[in-house]
Amino acid sequence: MTEPDPLVLIIEDEQQMCRFIRVSLANHGYRVLEADRGQLGLDLATSHNPDIVLLDLGLPDIDGLTVTQGLRAWSQAPIIIISARGQEDDKIHALDAGADDYVTKPFSMGELLARMRVALRHATRTGPDAGASVVSIADLRVDLARRLVFVADQEIHLTPNEYRLLVVLLKNAGKVLTHQQLLREVWGPNHGSDTQYLRVYMGQLRHKLEKTPARPRYLVTEPGVGYRLRSE
Repeated sequence: MTEPDPLVLIIEDEQQMCRFIRVSLANHGYRVLEADRGQLGLDLATSHNPDIVLLDLGLPDIDGLTVTQGLRAWSQAPIIIISARGQEDDKIHALDAGADDYVTKPFSMGELLARMRVALRHATRTGPDAGASVVSIADLRVDLARRLVFVADQEIHLTPNEYRLLVVLLKNAGKVLTHQQLLREVWGPNHGSDTQYLRVYMGQLRHKLEKTPARPRYLVTEPGVGYRLRSE
């Protein structure tokens, strides 16, 4: 018995944008549900349990952040924000509310589809240490059981904090993590505002893991928001 195609819930009040996304997704084998209001989106999510949600922040009835929080109260389905709001604060608030990723309008469908594939893959596991003690992304290989890191089969020596930072990013590969999320995960709740501290450690990691640190292949900066470990 074959698995059904992934079900995508689009919560977007701009009809032309919704039509563009719906047609593109259908052409790539996705099933699609649509809602032009936040509350309708929450109702459809409850009744149909979608595999992934594409959510606009600027909805006519309730804000997209409220919708995100409502979904996260019971659902672990990936949420990708699709919004014309390009301000850093809007992105950070959405990610902190529980969104997995964001794409700023206008965007290419190819980019959105790639982000969706990453989010759906991430949703099928609880982290790289679930079912596998060794995680590989291109030339990067991490042996979680032995706490060893290799690039192109050459062992790389990391400090304890550098290793913890890398593991947090690995567990969320493909997902944007805010500065605050990373600081809390690695250094604890009292370091949520030490963004310069995080930049120093990220710079150290890049110099150890990246062939060209100024043009990172793995450790990608989301300007003003945080970082992403590229997983493809």
